[in-house]
Amino acid sequence: MRKKKLSYVALAADILHEGHINILKVANNYGDVTVGLLTDQAIASYKSIPFLNYEKRKTIVENIKYVKRVVPQETLDHTDNLNSIKPNFVVHGDNWKRGILRKTRNKVIKTLKKWNGKLIEPKYTKNISSTIIKKDLNKIFMQPQNRISRLKRLIFSKDIVKILESHNALTGLIIENLFIKNSKGINIEFDGMWSSSLTDSATKGKPDNSSVDFSSRILSLNEIMEVTTKPLVFDADNGGQLEHLPFLIRSLERSGVSALIIEDKIGLKKNSLFKNQDNVKQDNPKNFADKIKKICNSRQYNDFMVIARIESLILNKGLKDALKRAELYSKAGADAILIHSKKKLPNEIFSFAKKFKKSKNYIPLVAVPSTYSKVYEKDLIKNGFKLVIYANQLLRSAYPAMLNTAKIILKNQRALEADKKIISINEIISLIKND
Repeated sequence: MRKKKLSYVALAADILHEGHINILKVANNYGDVTVGLLTDQAIASYKSIPFLNYEKRKTIVENIKYVKRVVPQETLDHTDNLNSIKPNFVVHGDNWKRGILRKTRNKVIKTLKKWNGKLIEPKYTKNISSTIIKKDLNKIFMQPQNRISRLKRLIFSKDIVKILESHNALTGLIIENLFIKNSKGINIEFDGMWSSSLTDSATKGKPDNSSVDFSSRILSLNEIMEVTTKPLVFDADNGGQLEHLPFLIRSLERSGVSALIIEDKIGLKKNSLFKNQDNVKQDNPKNFADKIKKICNSRQYNDFMVIARIESLILNKGLKDALKRAELYSKAGADAILIHSKKKLPNEIFSFAKKFKKSKNYIPLVAVPSTYSKVYEKDLIKNGFKLVIYANQLLRSAYPAMLNTAKIILKNQRALEADKKIISINEIISLIKND
């Protein structure tokens, strides 16, 4: 009896549409269909992570009548799966002859030649795009419970997650909509936003010493969340009174915040980047661990992340103290560790990472390169950091630009000269969609 031929189809299958079904139907005509379902990590390598995680997408795809079985495809490259399965046919829409997937296509053709396999390329279904559909579905999928979970999924799907400071709704829209193409033609973007106590206080004309209470900050936060869909990380300073933490967590989760960062200092806040840290006290590590436990027990969603910020290096207490605290905070339930430093180079945080990586209590690491801004993301990745927060750059760029414009108007006693250096009225109007 002649053995049944095999077809292979690689799919992301986040949002299934008629184009996907057409591909699977064609593949089924050539043989039993194996779907190589791209993992979250594979998808994150070239675009945003999917709305649905791998297991949910697998359940959907394996119940389509044209599909015989589903296997994970760990990268955009099909080679490993093709060499393992040796299908007679690979079926893919003809849209990958150009753009980012062109190299992937060439490797498929080369691999299939080993066993005389054939590439089948049905005509791409026009006017259908998962990306366009996603934009229409954002309002449905980005409910608080779904939004909360995206940061944790990003951390486990990408080499590093890029977070940029947002101090109002307009900066949130910049982060939401901005992307550029890198040298490989892949779209790159910021993965989420950082609600900073420093920039939030500065925009309100107050010092960064918790003068702006959490109620006021959450009002500002809600304005950002109303017009964006990406994950947001909230800077909670030291979290305030232990008894008040459950109410803060409830408010943050209700707004759709993905994570809270809490620092292990006590007393009146003094910004860690000040050179003089006299009279600044670090919390007893056991007391701070109790705060972490309180937050973990108060959260409604397990995907809401608790990130412990260690200030030992800021206060010159050394690497040993920082590592001891990291162990304790991890055991208490922290989901990640932010090791803070104000050195000009990242050497001390890399030393911390190297030692902590050996611990059985190791959890993902977070970097805030405000002072060691020369560091490249590739070096953070190499040293085990999974999340980088650019904590204040948008406000720092906005202030001198606004100050310079004000000076130009004052000097010339009219606005014409300033018009040459700022965007037009029409551009600013068009930033805000009227839908």
